[in-house]
Amino acid sequence: MAINKNHEFEELDGVKCGIVEKNVSPERVQFLKKLLEYNHFTVVAVPSPPPKAAPAPVVKVAEGAEPAPVPPLPPPAPETFTVGVTDYTFNPVNAIFGRLLHTPDGHVVTQAYWQQKETVSHDEVPYYERGV
Repeated sequence: MAINKNHEFEELDGVKCGIVEKNVSPERVQFLKKLLEYNHFTVVAVPSPPPKAAPAPVVKVAEGAEPAPVPPLPPPAPETFTVGVTDYTFNPVNAIFGRLLHTPDGHVVTQAYWQQKETVSHDEVPYYERGV
């Protein structure tokens, strides 16, 4: 059981793993796998379980009345994955804000780079290290 929401771990493919992210797209899995393996983590990605479907409502039809049309089935849920690393003490929040992860080109991973809002990580000097 997790200490808090930021430190989750569970068993993926029979291996106890620290959870990096859940319900991620295949493209995001490739990004995280490349980044984390560069930082010497062993990555495990497994398909997420499908969401639980709500039971179909029961419609009572009065005698002599026409039955209501059957609504179409919802589209299948998109395929998502749970990504973890075998180091179950890994915490993505601490790794990003502790400046512990690096990109393959040698820069420190920033929050914007982790969230894939930027394609290049710009090393930001922390406010407490800036000269006045």
